[in-house]
Amino acid sequence: MSLTALYLLVALGAGLIAMFLKLPPLVGFLAAGFGLHAAGVGELEGLHTLADLGVTLLLFGIGLKLDVRSLLRPDVWLSTFAHLGLSVVIGVGLLAGIAPLGFALLTDADLGEMALIAFVLSFSSTVFAIKVLDERHDNNTLYGRIAIGVLVMQDIVAVAFLTISKGHWPSPWVFALVLLLPGAWLAHRVWDRITSAELTALFGLAIALVPGHWLFETVGLKGDLGALVVGVLLGSHAKAPALAKLLFSTKELFLIAFFLSIGLTGVPSLEDLALATVLQVLLPIQAAAYVVIFAFMGLRYRTATLASFTLTNYSEFGLIVIVIASATGLASAQWQTVLAVATSLSFLVAAVFNAYAAKLINLLNRLLPERRPERLQEADRPILLGDAKALVVGMGRVGRTTYEELRDTQGYHVLAVEHDSLRAASLKEEGFDVVEADATDQDFWERVKKGAGMELVVLTMPFHGDNLLAMDLLRKLGFTGTVAAIALRPEERDELKKRGAHAVLNLYASAGSDLAEKALRVNQERQLSA
Repeated sequence: MSLTALYLLVALGAGLIAMFLKLPPLVGFLAAGFGLHAAGVGELEGLHTLADLGVTLLLFGIGLKLDVRSLLRPDVWLSTFAHLGLSVVIGVGLLAGIAPLGFALLTDADLGEMALIAFVLSFSSTVFAIKVLDERHDNNTLYGRIAIGVLVMQDIVAVAFLTISKGHWPSPWVFALVLLLPGAWLAHRVWDRITSAELTALFGLAIALVPGHWLFETVGLKGDLGALVVGVLLGSHAKAPALAKLLFSTKELFLIAFFLSIGLTGVPSLEDLALATVLQVLLPIQAAAYVVIFAFMGLRYRTATLASFTLTNYSEFGLIVIVIASATGLASAQWQTVLAVATSLSFLVAAVFNAYAAKLINLLNRLLPERRPERLQEADRPILLGDAKALVVGMGRVGRTTYEELRDTQGYHVLAVEHDSLRAASLKEEGFDVVEADATDQDFWERVKKGAGMELVVLTMPFHGDNLLAMDLLRKLGFTGTVAAIALRPEERDELKKRGAHAVLNLYASAGSDLAEKALRVNQERQLSA
């Protein structure tokens, strides 16, 4: 127990120091791992098991929120392969260029080994990227969806490489995984009957670990890929977002073990540290390559830069690849320590990149010519409000009723905002004026071209935190019209009013028509008193 206490205290202290230095806490956890190893502290029993659980739950959570169709987008799959090819070529050039500096690993390496190391360094960290997106609440933004899609494609490429490098194909039983499709139908029916939060959490954990991780490992595939797949199969269930939120804290705790375990891989020599530091030179080059590729795909500089910086780091998955490669004689085992240090340092570099992302975006916008809207993807073009007088954010049951009340009864020209692609498409077919966007993303509000008549915004998103974020962004960007919102509990109502909401109604006590009526009444009162 004393060893566990030591690990907890060191991890907590290092995480707090990182936070005070304006760095992600995970940087502190990595430093804690290296520090514990350097001090000769024994490894905590079960740490790697907890780390594996963290990564498995992370990918399961991604699967719950992943729209598989996004992987078919050219800005995802084509960008992935284009960047991978460029990274390998540039990486080999860098390694060959620094070989004369006397690094023993490079002096003895042939072109094939250099290409393998460059290939490993082309992957981005799923854990780090998702942590960045979670902290920003940007998972559902355009750049967030593209970044996640690229990460999934990279994982698929890595799994294919691991399969080939092991020298044998998966078990013939791999074809039996098709039974997961009817199995998912059964899981949905069971899930429908679960009402307990504890059982829901246990259900999700069991699904991720058994038909997910364990089953895929059994047939010779990577278990984490299995967790991702079963997450996708369950993602269409109405309770999927709630399950993802329920498992969030557990996943976060397990991922601390993951970052500690990377730091415990070994004590690097001075030469290892020097080589790992030199490898950081690749990161800004890779970032620039991502920006160019994404811009070529029709994304604005802001979207391209944010997606690029999210992906600009080295991957823990790359460490798995190099372990397998060294075991099969494709690379020296010493690369494991060098790349573990390089990965850790890349998180520091990435933290700095992301901290200054806004300033770099502004610089790019000043230096580069303005993009013409018709050359941009539709999802990344400016949003024209036109003569719309009201904006309804979130088109669930309450949002839809509010929209219809404002449009049909009050005669308002209403524009709706919905982040769910399927729902937005369905509403458009029914004749609703809908923009597919995430209203918790500052970028959305910056893309909105103010209309002369916009006077009312109604926030009907189901999660209180999302409405708060949208409320803050509205005020930050100087909206002076009337804002109405829904709340579930009295304390949520009070919090929204403190943030500046003019009308707040209880989610269950009021229908959308009541919300629309109160919003209009408050708006008229404010106009009369102005």
